[in-house]
Amino acid sequence: MSYTLNCSILLTELPLLERAEAARQAGFDSVEFWWPFAEAVPGDKQVDQFIASLKNAGVQLDGLNFFAGDMPAGDRGLVSWKGRCSEFKDNVAVVAAIGEAIGCTSFNALYGNRLPDYTPEEQDELALKNLAVATEGVAKIGGTVLIEPVSGTEAYPLKTAADALKIVDAIKAEGNSNIALLADFYHLAVNGDDVAAVIEAHAKDFGHIQIADAPGRGAPGTGNLPLLDWINRSVELGYTGKVALEYKQEMATAFQWLNTASASA
Repeated sequence: MSYTLNCSILLTELPLLERAEAARQAGFDSVEFWWPFAEAVPGDKQVDQFIASLKNAGVQLDGLNFFAGDMPAGDRGLVSWKGRCSEFKDNVAVVAAIGEAIGCTSFNALYGNRLPDYTPEEQDELALKNLAVATEGVAKIGGTVLIEPVSGTEAYPLKTAADALKIVDAIKAEGNSNIALLADFYHLAVNGDDVAAVIEAHAKDFGHIQIADAPGRGAPGTGNLPLLDWINRSVELGYTGKVALEYKQEMATAFQWLNTASASA
């Protein structure tokens, strides 16, 4: 299995622009990031420095989030956030430009939390419009928009694979086929989804897989999820992408489990 390293949750002991090189030193040639800037439309210098950090390290960027708001404060995306449509649309253009410059084609669009001043129906209607913009924006570079169920935030409405696939299917029904489920096995498991059943039904259509163990969201082996079994079954059923390591662990021990996994394989 080919792994890609999420440098927004791992290697956080280092400044952001040093993480791609650290990933390379740790043996990875592929990385992904959440949105690496504080605003939806960063300055050209910031973008250039980020791209240069990847190119200088010699790693491929295989995943990038759209701007999701203030994540540490609890924001989880702008897709359904009424009042921030222009901000999201402006961000789509920047995301596509970065993807074109570095060869990235997978882009995670966090849906956004429910807001007290609007009905779910109003937010969902906006989300479909924004996702149409996103899919059309990245289609120009061969990109795919990913939709992810998320745990830990009650206000985030997409908690199961079925929740996310409903959105995926709605966008496809409008004629935009470059959208897919991001199967984060940690989030699905923590939310009580039947991960094995999701894999049996949808593995061949997964747009991406991310992993962390539960409880704790640490490296594989720190919890009780059968992550390697789930990965292997996904591959057997037709998944051909990489698996992203998106767990919390200090650098000194973050990748020890890979040695054990390789030995047992």
